[in-house]
Amino acid sequence: MCARRFLMVIFVLTLLVVAGAFAVFQYGSEVLVKQALPSVPFEAPKNDTGPDYVRVENWLNLPDTVPPGPADWSPQGATPDRLLGREAATFYIHPTTYLEKDRWNAPLGDKESQDRAALFVRSQASAFQFSRVYAPKYRQAAFGAFLDTGKDAQGALNLAYQDVGKAFDRFLVQEPKGPIILVGHSQGALHLTRLLRERVAKDPALAKRVVAAYVVGWPVSKAADVPAMGLPACERRGQPGCILSWMSFGEPANIDPFVHVYDGTTGFTGGKRQRGDLLCVNPITGDQAGKATSSANAGTLVPTDDTLADATLEKGLVGAECRGGFLSLSFADDKPPALGPYVLPGNNYHVYDIALFWADIRRDAEERLAAWR
Repeated sequence: MCARRFLMVIFVLTLLVVAGAFAVFQYGSEVLVKQALPSVPFEAPKNDTGPDYVRVENWLNLPDTVPPGPADWSPQGATPDRLLGREAATFYIHPTTYLEKDRWNAPLGDKESQDRAALFVRSQASAFQFSRVYAPKYRQAAFGAFLDTGKDAQGALNLAYQDVGKAFDRFLVQEPKGPIILVGHSQGALHLTRLLRERVAKDPALAKRVVAAYVVGWPVSKAADVPAMGLPACERRGQPGCILSWMSFGEPANIDPFVHVYDGTTGFTGGKRQRGDLLCVNPITGDQAGKATSSANAGTLVPTDDTLADATLEKGLVGAECRGGFLSLSFADDKPPALGPYVLPGNNYHVYDIALFWADIRRDAEERLAAWR
């Protein structure tokens, strides 16, 4: 399955950072991966044990709460943008934050993983704070779910998506009309692709409400995936009702592991995915062909320390161009910004896919909302 194989690459690269190059050299990545698999079989929980999304505690962020949620955080140097009066509502799905191997799905009560998820809400969903942001907690699949192809892994992925689907149902109850924005990163983007296929593509009235779907840090084929996702790929800046996707790499980029697990897999339409069909929309220019120098970047989140809990918004640091289906980064004075220790091997900026373009994404979404109106 492409989903598991793709995040397996991400996981192995993360191991290189967390475990260190020496450990990989000594034991081999296969041994480290095996050690990271959950140590127990997957057991489907009872139907009535999932999160109740009527309850506030099962959300990382809800609009208009006291105190404000993490999506209302603004970086130093940014002016909160409420010009559109929170006309739209955003549904945001966070990436993998559960790194343990004691189970296949994260428990909602795990404080460490939920604290990490809240940090992603701050650094990612906050770009959409001009809208009403909903960010559910969900029983995310642990990293080990992407290292196996058996029924345990499939069960974990299905359980995670089951929660996302229930949260989306509640979101629609709260937001029965008006424009909506859909956002997911990494594992969150995987679940968003399924939400688009199973919900948006089958409901024309719902599809008409979607301002944009940001499927970030995840491979999407223009030919083999997009036709089954209910919305077209974004082709121009300010175009409403379309899908954006990108995966960020500095130069020189090592994209071979990703191409290897992507090429020839079966897409949502039943066709075969090919590297040349990867969807890449430049978040600075808003289209697939535009090239932007670093001076055009409206603002990158630069952490104030390694905890990533706070950041300043700095303009003109990172340029971008879609090249070969991937987003190729360039830097002012050829110097990458001090983002922290999580740039993955191969110049893979996966963790920072949204933070690199925080202000550009906010502007992009506002322009698409204005066009939707």
